[in-house]
Amino acid sequence: MSVEASLNEFKETAGTEAFEMQGSKMVKVQLRDETIQAKLGSMVAYQGDVKFEHAGSGGLKRMAKKAVTGEGAQLMKISGSGEVFLADLAQEIQLLKLSDEAITVNGANLLAFDADIDWDIKKVDGVSGFMGGGMFNTHLSGSGYVGILSDGPPVLLELDGTDTFADPQAAITWSDGVKTSVKTDVNLKTFIGRGSGETVQMAFSGNGWLLIQPSEGRVTSTAAGGSGGGAASSASGALGKLIGG
Repeated sequence: MSVEASLNEFKETAGTEAFEMQGSKMVKVQLRDETIQAKLGSMVAYQGDVKFEHAGSGGLKRMAKKAVTGEGAQLMKISGSGEVFLADLAQEIQLLKLSDEAITVNGANLLAFDADIDWDIKKVDGVSGFMGGGMFNTHLSGSGYVGILSDGPPVLLELDGTDTFADPQAAITWSDGVKTSVKTDVNLKTFIGRGSGETVQMAFSGNGWLLIQPSEGRVTSTAAGGSGGGAASSASGALGKLIGG
């Protein structure tokens, strides 16, 4: 058996859709003279005439929100014709297809979205200015594909009107119409270091669904050019730093 034959199970998926899964931790995007947006530094390979540039904040309104909150997805624009392979730290990818729909995504878990999908930064009700880490999320609306990152296989919770609570970093995406707020557990034990460690939770109410990852998120996002330890962190963040300036 040849070496190539022994690697057949890893061949790229052949398909006609704009976004195609490659296993569970990589997605292939077929560009046809269009522009998509993806997490800064998430490209792992490409073929064809493809260009990458920093997406900026997407307008003055969103720029102001990002400046105030310090949150929001760090995005790059990918345009041209060809195939682009996207991934981030070998995390699981959930590929969703919106049809004139809207969802909200934790900015750290947003991998990529189609050209016809609009986005904005939304604040969780009851959040103070100093609170971050999942408290300002990305609202996506329109029609097309959205790639969501999950640090491990997620669980889908059905919301039927009963309040549901989650760690802000564990809640990765939820359906439109679901209301969010903040629940805090601050008492004397918290201040003397004997609290539970779960001082702040997000509350979800209404009808719809909520996707939870089995993790409170990665400490740093090296694909976006953030700080991280070791040579692997430096290598994976190289493109992000190059595009981000």
